[in-house]
Amino acid sequence: MQFFKNKRKIIVLIIIAILLYGVLYILFTKTRVNQFVTSDNEQSVPQNNETGYEVIAEDLYIPWDLVFLPDGDILVSERSGSIMLITGGKKERVHHLTVSTARDDGLHGMALHPDFSKNRFVYFYYTHFNFKEKQTLNKLERYVYDNKQLTDRTVIIDNIRGNWSHNGGRIAFGPDGYLYVTTGEAWDAKEAQNKESLGGKILRLHDDGSIPEDNPFPNSPIYSYGHRNPQGITWDSNGNLWSTEHGDTGLDEVNLIVPGGNYGYPDSRGDFVQNNTIGPKIHAGQDTWAPSGIAFHGGSLFFGGLRGQSLYEVVLSDTSVKELKRHFHQKFGRIRTVIIGPDGFLYFTTSNGDNRGSKKAGDDKIIKIKTLVNGTGSGF
Repeated sequence: MQFFKNKRKIIVLIIIAILLYGVLYILFTKTRVNQFVTSDNEQSVPQNNETGYEVIAEDLYIPWDLVFLPDGDILVSERSGSIMLITGGKKERVHHLTVSTARDDGLHGMALHPDFSKNRFVYFYYTHFNFKEKQTLNKLERYVYDNKQLTDRTVIIDNIRGNWSHNGGRIAFGPDGYLYVTTGEAWDAKEAQNKESLGGKILRLHDDGSIPEDNPFPNSPIYSYGHRNPQGITWDSNGNLWSTEHGDTGLDEVNLIVPGGNYGYPDSRGDFVQNNTIGPKIHAGQDTWAPSGIAFHGGSLFFGGLRGQSLYEVVLSDTSVKELKRHFHQKFGRIRTVIIGPDGFLYFTTSNGDNRGSKKAGDDKIIKIKTLVNGTGSGF
C-alpha cells in the first residue's frame, strides 16, 4: 500500500516538474520584444487628415517601393511590373516591366542614382523567368527616366536565385555612394551560407554593377551573408547599416550589418547564435512582424510590418536597442515600404491587395505621417 502511495507522489511530482518546465520554457523563449514594447497608444491614433496623416495616393496595386523625384513627383513600383507616376495625388502608368508574378515575386525595389538630377538613372530589382535556363531569377536593371519615359535599359546584375517568394528585393545607395541590394534565399536554406551563390545575401556594387575593390570578399559583390529574406536596408546618422529580415516561423529580425558578417541562417535563429555568426539586435520571438522597408529618423528605426500590420519603431542608443514601439496597429493593414521624404516626414505604403490582408476602400495607398502618436522624432 505504501508503495502505491509513493508511486502516486512520484507521478504528481513528475507532472508538476513538466508543467514548471513548460512555463519556464515559454518565459525563456518569449520574444525579446516584450522587454521593449510600450503600449500601442491605439486610442491616440489620428483619425483624419487634419490631425496626423494624409493619404497621398490610393487605388494602387501592391506598391512595393517608391522614390521622390526632384520636382516632388513620386515614382512607385507595383509588384505586377507597372511603374506609376504620382503627381498631385493623380497616378499615371509610365512603364511596365515583364516580371514573374507567381505569388510574392515580381517588381520590387527601386532607387534613384545619387546624381539623378544630372544622369536621370533609376534602378529596378525584379523577378523574371529565364525560359532558356528554365529558372526563376532576380535581376537589377538601370534605366534613364526622362519626360515620363524609361529608356536605355542596362542590366546591372542578373542570375540571382529566385522563387515565387523569398526574393529579398530592397535596393538603396549608401552614404558611401555604393549600391546595396538585398537578396532572399529563394526557399533554399543552404544558399544563405554558400558564398558562391548570390541568394540570402546583401550585395554591394558600383553604380554600373562592377565590384568595389574594398568589398569583404575578393571579386565578389557579397557584403554580408547568412540571411533568409532581408527586405529592408537603411543607414543611421553614424553611417551604420541596418537591415530587416523575415524569420522562420516568427523570429523576424533587425540586424546591424558589418562587412563580411555571417548572420547565421539557417542554423542561427533568434537568441540561438552559433559561434562565428552574428545575432540580431532585436527579434520577434514567437510573434511575426514580417518586416519590410526600414528608415532611420530622430534616433529611431522605423519599419513596416506586413503580418504585424503595424509601423514599428526601434528606439536606439547608439547601436543598442532601448525600446520597441508599435504604431497604428491594424489601422492601415499590412505596411510594406517605409521611407523619409524630402520634406522630413515619414511615408509608407500599404500592401493589402496581395491576397494576404483585408483589402479596404482605396487600397493600396501611400500615406504620409505628420504626427506620430507619441511625438517621437523631429519633423513628425
